[in-house]
Amino acid sequence: MDRHSPHDFTAKWAQDVLGEVVVSAKEVHDRVEELGRQITLDYAENPPLLVCVLKGAINFMADLMRAIELPVEVDFMAVSSYGAATKTSGVVRIVKDLDVDLTNRHVVIVEDVVDSGLTLNYLRQYLGARSPASLEVCALLLKEGEQRVEQLLKYVGFTIPADFVVGYGLDVHERYRNLDAIYTYVGEV
Repeated sequence: MDRHSPHDFTAKWAQDVLGEVVVSAKEVHDRVEELGRQITLDYAENPPLLVCVLKGAINFMADLMRAIELPVEVDFMAVSSYGAATKTSGVVRIVKDLDVDLTNRHVVIVEDVVDSGLTLNYLRQYLGARSPASLEVCALLLKEGEQRVEQLLKYVGFTIPADFVVGYGLDVHERYRNLDAIYTYVGEV
């Protein structure tokens, strides 16, 4: 399938709301494998705790942790900064906090998409106050030109245009997370 063909034929049920393929399923798979190899090398002596930011990063986290050849531990956080909107409000609310202590742990935040950077900036400060040995970010997507806060991201899957996207964990009203590729969303919000 051409990377920019309008529809992945496995998603016929969603074709009326899907635009172009932004990142194909194969590209996602290959890049997640590369990120896993890099994290394996970087943390060979100190396996990290992976902190998944729910719900958008769940697919990414599941594949990433299998691509890391270390005894990683995982935990989950749920934060809200969007509500029902397609743009962040800038107000971050912790919906589910971590269950583990971060003191002297190497931590990698696993995030689905970084757009304004406000939520990620808040998370870094919030988790950094818990005295981890290190705190890095692995983001699947970085939206071009959307950052209001400068981000130093150690691991980035793809830099994409600022379009609203769905698939591979990303949703609109809890739908489309189960698509295996990432698409622009052209439906109504």
